[in-house]
Amino acid sequence: MAPGVPGAASRTSASADPSPTDTGAEAAGAEATGPLERGLAVLRIMADAPHPMRPGDLARATGLARSAVDRVTATLTHLGHLRAEGRELVLAPRLMEFGNAYLDASGLSHALRPGLERLTRTLDESVSAIVLDGCDARIVGKAVPPGRVIPLGFRVGDLLPAERCAAGAVLATGWEPDTYDVWRARRAADPLDTGFPAVPTRRTAPGPERTEADFAAWTSAAAANGWALDDQLVAPGLVALAVPVRDPDGRPVCAISVLAHTSRHGGDELREHALAALTAAAQDIADELYGTAPAAAPAPPAAPAYTDAKPELGPSFLQALARGLTVLAALGRQRGGLTLAEAAEAAGLSYPSTRRNLLTLRQLGYVEQRARRFLPAPRVLELGYARLSTLTLADIAQPHLADLAGQVRESTSLAVLDGAEVRYVARVAAEQITSARITPGTRLPAYATSMGRVLLADLPEADRQERIGALRPQALTPHTLTSAAALGAALDRAASEGFALVEQELEAGLRSLAVPVRDRSGRAVGALNVALHAGPESPEHTRDTVLPALRANAARIEADLAVAFADAPVQTG
Repeated sequence: MAPGVPGAASRTSASADPSPTDTGAEAAGAEATGPLERGLAVLRIMADAPHPMRPGDLARATGLARSAVDRVTATLTHLGHLRAEGRELVLAPRLMEFGNAYLDASGLSHALRPGLERLTRTLDESVSAIVLDGCDARIVGKAVPPGRVIPLGFRVGDLLPAERCAAGAVLATGWEPDTYDVWRARRAADPLDTGFPAVPTRRTAPGPERTEADFAAWTSAAAANGWALDDQLVAPGLVALAVPVRDPDGRPVCAISVLAHTSRHGGDELREHALAALTAAAQDIADELYGTAPAAAPAPPAAPAYTDAKPELGPSFLQALARGLTVLAALGRQRGGLTLAEAAEAAGLSYPSTRRNLLTLRQLGYVEQRARRFLPAPRVLELGYARLSTLTLADIAQPHLADLAGQVRESTSLAVLDGAEVRYVARVAAEQITSARITPGTRLPAYATSMGRVLLADLPEADRQERIGALRPQALTPHTLTSAAALGAALDRAASEGFALVEQELEAGLRSLAVPVRDRSGRAVGALNVALHAGPESPEHTRDTVLPALRANAARIEADLAVAFADAPVQTG
């Protein structure tokens, strides 16, 4: 098997041997790795919870002492994986770095996106890529038709019962006997599928003999046909068709699935409509994963090496938890994973510490070992990836806007460029008499706003000139710049200085300062501003006092965007 390709989860057991002294190392590190297990348990529970949780809720859900929960959550908050909102805790976008590490190390982040996007345009239906996770099916990629008001499809990270989805039948054609044993045990323990939040719970438990016989027959048909059809098994009203992506040995390592509503396609209709395109897309993805000369994938950003916060935070910082999560994130640095020595270097940790953490993560199912290399397993996607993958630019920016408003005690907003206007997507208003009455969805002329100017300034020169030519600016106040030359000069200044300050051009008495918010490619996808009354302080005083905080919070939004949209365009909502 080519390094870094998904599909070995069912064939890699926890007893794979990284060295002759595993047992001794595990015993020696048992106490040190306990916090890592507890931290992962807290993240799993929070990922499945339908609402934010308080530390007391987590103590009851995990059975841990409140003091232990407080230390775990303090460490996770310091690392940026959780965020405190008052007395409640929520998942933070940086938690997605573990799922991104899996997608990067497996090669899926590079191989899937172009093929899935072409496929959804061809079929005009939602499509997904799905891999085997233990004995079930984990969504690892998706694309939806552009412009669809209610697009179908599960989220990246969702787990589906293998026996209830076409992809599960396709992937089960490559199961080993021990995978069937795990599957039988899972079904016996959860006959109603309550452990799968993404699918409707069964009303009654099917008989084990009937279900196993049906699934075996379905799997056999999938092996013979090269495809599987799910007609309202995963959920009422939904029909899905799946085909395998095979490794060079012919084993299914991934399934490509199209999902449609029965009002659009019946089962046979969907097969006729989609099978040829699905089969071609699966071959293209296999070529990307296993081709002799695949296109070079961009290197993922280096995960930050471990830094010890014990001197800063004292006993509340769990070094063992922080080290283990650092190792897990570091494994995504290279397709195919890392050797033990490479992982230690990437994580900035000692060889023994890295080894203990890898053994624990492998035992817990979050890491796979292939020969001498370790890489994240699909199970890391259960750590909040499904929920966080639905975030938009506004969702990610909102808490940072609140932080900024608290720092400068003025209203803060985030807007995107929409034609010749800026459209507000997030806002935190200061409780002041002079606060502007603006809400998300409000549109304002780009030429007369600080956010519009930094966004126009980021455009290519030809596009910028075309927009300015189409603006037809009007004098909204005596201070409004209306000539093309004056606007061009203001945009040049914003581009070179990295900010724009607009003084009473939109409305008398209103001053606004803005900076761009950029995606991973460096393109400005939004603008962050502070709006305030143009009082006795000079514009220069506002610039000097507000700009540092404005830039710092924009950088924090950008860091979250880089994780949340590592392999997809930023969703502006």
